[in-house]
Amino acid sequence: MQAVTDNVFKALSDPTRRAIFEHLSRDGEQTVHALTHRAGVSQPAVSKHLRILKHARLVRCRHEGRETHYNAQPQSLAPLVDWMTQYGAFWRERFDQLENLLQRMDK
Repeated sequence: MQAVTDNVFKALSDPTRRAIFEHLSRDGEQTVHALTHRAGVSQPAVSKHLRILKHARLVRCRHEGRETHYNAQPQSLAPLVDWMTQYGAFWRERFDQLENLLQRMDK
């Protein structure tokens, strides 16, 4: 499970990959050509970013003739959401402890 979470974090650590994932999530399925046009980087660079996103299972592709179409797989963000939930609970507990300590110090 840790490897899956690491792959998601690594894939989304790059701003270009995040933008590609966001475009696919918001606008739906797109071709490599359309993504290249929006990304402002070369087609080989977009393809490399898509390979990384695909490895992290954040996108899926389908081939139609000579075109490859990509779509976002937002459910693959679950490991990231789980990680954030875990640390959210951790920090809430710490802040509650700090609040209790401060209240005891005021008495």
